[in-house]
Amino acid sequence: VRLVESGGGAVRAGGSLRLSCVASGGTFGRYAMGWFRQAPGKEREFVGTITWSGGFKQYGDPVKDRFTISRDNDKKTVYLQMNSLKAEDTAVYYCAGRKEPDPSDDEFSYDYWGQGTQVTVSS
Repeated sequence: VRLVESGGGAVRAGGSLRLSCVASGGTFGRYAMGWFRQAPGKEREFVGTITWSGGFKQYGDPVKDRFTISRDNDKKTVYLQMNSLKAEDTAVYYCAGRKEPDPSDDEFSYDYWGQGTQVTVSS
């Protein structure tokens, strides 16, 4: 399974971005998907996860009520809508997939990773 993220860029604080992650190969519709991020000098951090059906979503505390994860199984794509961005949201954002239908906030439970997309928020 190959995952390719897009949609990153530079934005001012308070702005919005939408990240996309397109999957190829595998059975995307059966995989739970997640988003993680890593800022310079910091460990990778959980952002959000979604079940295979999209019926359940979970978010990390720093992004709750600002970020929304969604998916379109027909397009084999998972999205991360990021609103009210803050400087501390600056990081490389990674899309990840796991060969299980249930979501997870544990990065080590994911089997597939994208190459990452940079998000830079200026204050």
